[in-house]
Amino acid sequence: MNGGPSVELRRSRGALVLALVCVLGGVVLLALPRDDALLRTIIAVGAVALGVVALVSALRPFRFGIGADGLTIRRPGLRRSIPWAEVDTLVLDEPPRRDGRPVPPRLLLVPVPSVTPGPRVTARHPVDGRPAVELLVLDQVREQPEQVSAALARYAGDRFVDLPALRRAAFADPDLPTGLRGYRMDQVDQLIRLGQDALVSGDAQARQAARAEIERACAAGLLVAQRGYGGLQTEAALNALVAALADQPSTDRETTS
Repeated sequence: MNGGPSVELRRSRGALVLALVCVLGGVVLLALPRDDALLRTIIAVGAVALGVVALVSALRPFRFGIGADGLTIRRPGLRRSIPWAEVDTLVLDEPPRRDGRPVPPRLLLVPVPSVTPGPRVTARHPVDGRPAVELLVLDQVREQPEQVSAALARYAGDRFVDLPALRRAAFADPDLPTGLRGYRMDQVDQLIRLGQDALVSGDAQARQAARAEIERACAAGLLVAQRGYGGLQTEAALNALVAALADQPSTDRETTS
């Protein structure tokens, strides 16, 4: 395992700023002269209460260290050091887009079979379905996903899987325009993710199943929403994905000789 100083991720300031804005906004509402006193007081008190709760959460102890010996984590719900010997796989995953917008990546831990991870298992490996623990959502830290990925690749070695990078290498995320009366974004995003994960898995049956599911959805007619992805571009992207899924490596084809 590589040596050198451990990498300490720094907590994002976003939650703290939002909490302070809520508290200050509520205090200002309480201080201003008003006619509709009851309604504004209820809104102000609610803003202050929400801000205080968020502030308490933002000020809780936080540490996420990545080093030669493993991970050191101090956050609500998980306070322990995890040696690399207890880690089967670390997966950087990016959930499917929500309403066409990217969702922050998350870091998942798949423990070795003989180890009880401690925190409750709340996730699954996105490709093979093994039970996993969500360690971190990357919008909680200031470092960019690429920086976190580089630190994990350095210290975790083959245990670390950068799934977004593998997906992009297998089939790049299409840049689909949005407009009125387009294809429903959640359905299209899920189909693209299904195909990408099948390509990443390297399993011929998974590719065949994903291809069949995409073809079935297209044949039945993609759902249309008030605002969605452009039709021609979406159809071209899904056709390209189906073609990629059908283009199986030679090791998966039956020999004719």
